[in-house]
Amino acid sequence: MKVKQIYTNCLAQGSYYIESNGEAAVIDPLRDVSHYTDLAAVGNAKIKYVFETHFHADFISGHLTLSKLTDSHIVYGPNANPDFDCIIAKDNQQFKIGNISITVLHTPGHTLESTCYLLKDEEGIEHCLFTGDTLFLGDVGRPDLAQKDMQMTKEELAGVLYESVNNKIKPLPDNILIYPGHGAGSACGKNMMKETVDTLKNQKDINYVLNGSLSKEEFIFELTHDLQEPPSYFPSNVQLNKEGYDDLSAILKKSKKSLSVEEFENASKENDIIMLDVRHQSIFVKEHIPNSIFIGLDGGFAPWVGTILSNVNQPILLIVDEDRLEEAITRLSRVGFDNVIGFLRGGFESWKLADKPIASIETISAHDFAKINLSNQLKIFDVRKSTEYDSAHIINAINAPLNDIDSNYDMYNKDGEVYIHCAGGYRSIIANSILKSKGYHNLIDVLGGFSSIRNSDIPIKENICTN
Repeated sequence: MKVKQIYTNCLAQGSYYIESNGEAAVIDPLRDVSHYTDLAAVGNAKIKYVFETHFHADFISGHLTLSKLTDSHIVYGPNANPDFDCIIAKDNQQFKIGNISITVLHTPGHTLESTCYLLKDEEGIEHCLFTGDTLFLGDVGRPDLAQKDMQMTKEELAGVLYESVNNKIKPLPDNILIYPGHGAGSACGKNMMKETVDTLKNQKDINYVLNGSLSKEEFIFELTHDLQEPPSYFPSNVQLNKEGYDDLSAILKKSKKSLSVEEFENASKENDIIMLDVRHQSIFVKEHIPNSIFIGLDGGFAPWVGTILSNVNQPILLIVDEDRLEEAITRLSRVGFDNVIGFLRGGFESWKLADKPIASIETISAHDFAKINLSNQLKIFDVRKSTEYDSAHIINAINAPLNDIDSNYDMYNKDGEVYIHCAGGYRSIIANSILKSKGYHNLIDVLGGFSSIRNSDIPIKENICTN
């Protein structure tokens, strides 16, 4: 028996390949399915089933492509209603893969079709549980992503989730492994651990829904209060996962349209076009095409694309080093952004050689920033999440989370120096690029973000918790 976790850091997402005696199954595959077909080829195995834990909101699953390529069956739990042929399993239904089995455990709450899959080994002993977005390590899935579809409030779904976890998962043997659908950084939960596998016993000790520390009513409140709005691209991803999508191979072929500098410049003048620069932030700050938006591949690329661009049909022009072109298109497609209309041939260097206008971002080191009189009159914007800001921040800094930037423009002004930072320098450059495209040209980025600020003489307010 082989169980392999394929963990994608950008999405904080775990998919799984399971193999036994020449047969295989995949759980919650990525849209780029070569990971799984390659593993099957190495093991000389036939992929028999593709199990889906629910209709994903934060990424496009590869279930349809993988099923077509391998002639395998797609399996959902009860209450699923996709627009394609698949097996809608019953609660406790069992599926054989070689000498092992997978049992369906219907665990509604995150969504009403949410399902966990219990793997039993060759001896029929419970080995591990693939929990999708029902149970995370240290947390559970948020209950507000299916309200429009299911006609239930988040409080009602939270109550259903409490029953699912306590009645279906908690009674399982302590020594089984828990393989979740996401880890820390995902927008599908609130306080997930950075670890990607754990024992059920440990989760019973530390996870607030399993350790008996909260009543059902207390759990519902804990799970539903202080929930930030989910990224606006989530409903589009659910729709694509339910209704279908184009294979990634077709998206790559369509998107790899090479544009000369003149063609790129002319295309950029069309309405609603986004010029997306995916190079490293340290390069972008020095020189970039005016009005281009930075979201770098070397960071939380796909989720930030979904959060910032929001509309999956957004026409995109790519500024990318050509050796990373396919990576950029693939990672955009993972969150449903399939409308890349071309890329700048020769990358940014071709723009420079054509003697076209070039913009830059003014920066300052934390050391030099510390020398400035940080009075109440000085405008400092912290674009980290509110929880990060509440933990510790520069005295007098204003919290303006990046994910709320569309509603925060009025907080900034276009006169005088405005300083901006995040945790490490990635998010603040995204914010800076967006604001520059809106006509704010007085922004100065604090290099290295809060991690550098902490090591300087800049006054910081800390929220120190004491027991």
